[in-house]
Amino acid sequence: MVTHIVFFDFETTDIAQEAQQKLLSMEGKIPGLISIEVGLDFTRSERSFDLALITRHDTRQALETYRTHPVHLEVAEFIQNRSKGAAAVDFES
Repeated sequence: MVTHIVFFDFETTDIAQEAQQKLLSMEGKIPGLISIEVGLDFTRSERSFDLALITRHDTRQALETYRTHPVHLEVAEFIQNRSKGAAAVDFES
């Protein structure tokens, strides 16, 4: 199994909430996407990001399918146009 984690920063909480809903809307629409979790940060510390995404995939190939799938690309475009920054890590779990 492969785990994909991304942290995002946004200008406003409203945008972060909209991004959360768009990310969650991908569930069940992409082959090899086993699970998806999306959470808004509540601590609001200086080192916090606004939103965290955790997805789990069958294989590395399934992660690549996710990255290039039209449903993901549409959500990614929305986020890229509104995000102030992001950090990611992918690992076998």
